[in-house]
Parts: sequence; structure tokens; C-alpha cells
Amino acid sequence: MWRIFPPILLPIFLAVVDGTIVAAALPAMAGAFGEVERLSWVVASYLLASTVAAPVYGRLGDAFGRRRLLLVALVLFVVASVLCALAQGILSLTAARVLQGFGGGGLMVLSQALLGENVPRRQLGRAQGILAAVIVASSTFGPVAGGVLTQFFGWPSVFLINLPLGAVAMLLVLRLPAHAARGKRGGFDWAGLLLFAGFVVPLLLALEQMQRLDAAMLLGIVASLGVSLPCLVLLLRFERRAAQPLFPLEMLRRPAMWRANAMAACSGALLVSEVTLLPIHLQAVDGASAARIGLLMLPLTATVGMGSLVTGWLVTRTGRLAIFPAIGQTAAALGLLLVAFGHHQVGAALGPWGLPAMLALVAVFQGSAMPVAQVTAQALAPPAMLGAAAASVQLSRSVGSAVGVTLVIGALFAILSQDGATAAVFAQMVQHGPAALAGLPDAIRATTAARIDSGFSVAFIVVAAFAVMNALFAWTLPLRRI
Repeated sequence: MWRIFPPILLPIFLAVVDGTIVAAALPAMAGAFGEVERLSWVVASYLLASTVAAPVYGRLGDAFGRRRLLLVALVLFVVASVLCALAQGILSLTAARVLQGFGGGGLMVLSQALLGENVPRRQLGRAQGILAAVIVASSTFGPVAGGVLTQFFGWPSVFLINLPLGAVAMLLVLRLPAHAARGKRGGFDWAGLLLFAGFVVPLLLALEQMQRLDAAMLLGIVASLGVSLPCLVLLLRFERRAAQPLFPLEMLRRPAMWRANAMAACSGALLVSEVTLLPIHLQAVDGASAARIGLLMLPLTATVGMGSLVTGWLVTRTGRLAIFPAIGQTAAALGLLLVAFGHHQVGAALGPWGLPAMLALVAVFQGSAMPVAQVTAQALAPPAMLGAAAASVQLSRSVGSAVGVTLVIGALFAILSQDGATAAVFAQMVQHGPAALAGLPDAIRATTAARIDSGFSVAFIVVAAFAVMNALFAWTLPLRRI
């Protein structure tokens, strides 16, 4: 385990942290470059490139060896990090982030596949539990590290920190045992890749635009979906006939496999929705400072990781698989409904710690799904398709996260926008805290506060729906034991 885990965990840590560490440096980048309206490109470009790259690494890793491709991905990631640090403007930084995303997309997928290649099947539960805990901890660590590095060393340091970590990761990967590639090395599925990019890039752009709820963006959203959906139809038709398909549809059609991918999508939607909603509530309703918000987020992320660790240990200890997320996600759904209808009362009693405490209790059960989804995919995939299986789960989680947060934020602002005055007050609260509400007359303040509470209640009901779907997929998962 000591030989296998460090080379796998460090690349995953790099991939996850890089998706969050940049967020804390965005204000400093805005100060250095201006062009505030283009700052979102820095984040979106990495997400889009890494999502497109994931199935490519899965396919090539199966054909040419996963350890070799992981080294290629690490070199590309480190070189791109240097280019990011040297960027002189938003456009050059965005281009470097695209290149970095092409490297980062392989870190997660190939590490997951290498885990399935090197860890015995019965030990996969414990291994995936540890992996899920590392992913959640990395997500929490990223913004904190980004803030510290930016404050003391400037924004380029959030990219330069990847150099020593990447070098260590390469040395560790060389310690992994070399396995012969088992996949077929036929011609690469370029048509499938282009159709996949035509599907996923406009889709993610449309989902990002939907979160802003701006009527002016409606035409762009419709146009993006008008490109994405036909590409999806053509991709599915083409992949059925391709000699070396990018996506092995025969494997993905298996009942246990598509349910595992659906569980990964719902798990991504759950966690990303919660870590998006909670800071908004803490800032607007509780008036917490940025530093305190980081502290109040820790219980949620820590207990999700704890739930993943415990689930992985139970799977390894008992050999049972589906029962743990079936019970856990049912409990999480009930807990989220309690959050939806009781967050105001608990907040009044406990203050800013009320909502984080409730979500932390839910998250213990919520963490049960992701390790089981990964174990199921790796247990069902033949050795020659471990990379493809890992890529499908990673893609499902990414798309599920984007869809989930769009639906949840859309539900929140749909309730608030029913009254223009409430929406305007809430916008001020997000910027300046509850002081914007305190200045209103008593009767208007009470009505506005009630509407804002209703908005958060509806948003958490949507989050609970993801847990309900996760529970249904777990209860009907055909693979009950490994």
C-alpha cells in the first residue's frame, strides 16, 4: 500500500487543488491585468480542457500503459503551470490554463485506473474511501492555500507551487510497478473526440451562463444547447460503429455500470451544490467574514471525507457494496429535508454554526456514494478498459456537478426573483452582509427575510432530490458484493 498510494494520491491532490486554489488568486489577477469581465475564463478554460481530456487519457492509457501516460500528463501539467505564472495578460493566462487542463484531465483518470490495476479487488473499497477523503480534503485546502500564497508571494505562486510537487509526483510514479498495456492500439477515435468536445464544451458553457439568470444570455444559452445536443446524438450513433471507440458503450449500457455513473453524477451535484450554497448563506444571512466562512466550511468537507473513509472500510471488511450508499443516501435525503425546513430555527439558536452543523451531520451519510461508484466501475471493467471506466465516472461527476449547481442556484433565485425588491435586497446582502436587511422598515424586513428563507428552503429541497436519486440508484444497483 505504501508503494502504491503515494504515487496515486499526489497527482490526484494536484488535480483537485488546482481546480480550487486559483479562485483565491482571482482578485489579485484582476488587479494585475484588469479585464474583470474575463476572469471567469481562467476557471472555465481549465474545467473545459480537463473534461475533454479525461476520456482521451482513459483510452490512450488503456492502449499504451497508464504509468507512461501519467508521466506525460504530469510533464504537461508542470510546463503549463510555468506558462501560467509567466502570463502577461488574461488571454495568455487563459491559453496556458487550457494547456494545464489538458494535463490535469489525465491526473485524476489515470490515477484512478492505476489504483484498479494495482490494488486487489477486495481492497478497492478501502482504497477508494481514502481516495475520496483526499479529494474532499484537497478541495478544502485549495482556497486556503491560494489565499496564503497570493497574500505573501503574489498570484503567480499558486502556479509555481506545482513545480516541486509535480517533480515529486513524477519520482513517485516511477516507483509504480510497470504493467503491460492490455488495450487495443488501433487508430485513435478522432471523430468521436471532436463530437464529444462539441457536446461537452457548449453544454458546460450553457450551464455556466444559466447560473447568472440573465435574460440577455438566453440567446447564447439556446445556441450552445443547439450545438451540444446534436453533437451528443451524433456521438452516440458514431461510437456504436467505431472500431476503437472513445466511449465503450457496450460496457456503459450494463445496468450496474450506468448506475455507478449516475451515482457519481448525483454525488458531484450534492457536494458542489452544498459548498456553493453554504458560503452564500453565511455571507448574506449570517454576515460571516471571508476567513470565518473558510472555517465554517470545514465541518462539511471533513465529514464527507469521514463518510467516504468509513464506507470504504466497511466495503473491504464485509465485501458488501450497495447496501451502504442505499442506507446512507436515504439518511442524507431525510437530513437535507430537515435542513430545508429547519435551517432558520437552528440558525436562530446556534447562529452561524447552525447550518454548517446540520450539513456536517448529513455529510457523514452523503460520503457513502462516491467510493462505491468508483469501486463498482472498476470491479465491472475488464483490465483493458480500466481507464475508460475511470474516465466515464470522472466525466459523470463533472457534468453532474455543473448541472446540479445550476439547478440549485436557479431554484434559489427563481424564488427570490418573484419579488424584485427582495432580489435587490438579497444582492446587497451578498455583497455587504445582513446590514442591508437591517436598514429596512420592520414590516418589510420581516417579509423580505421570510422570502429569503423560503428561497434557501427550496434550494435545499432540490439538493435533497439529488440524494433521493442517489438512494434509488444504490437500492437498485445489481452488484451487491465484491
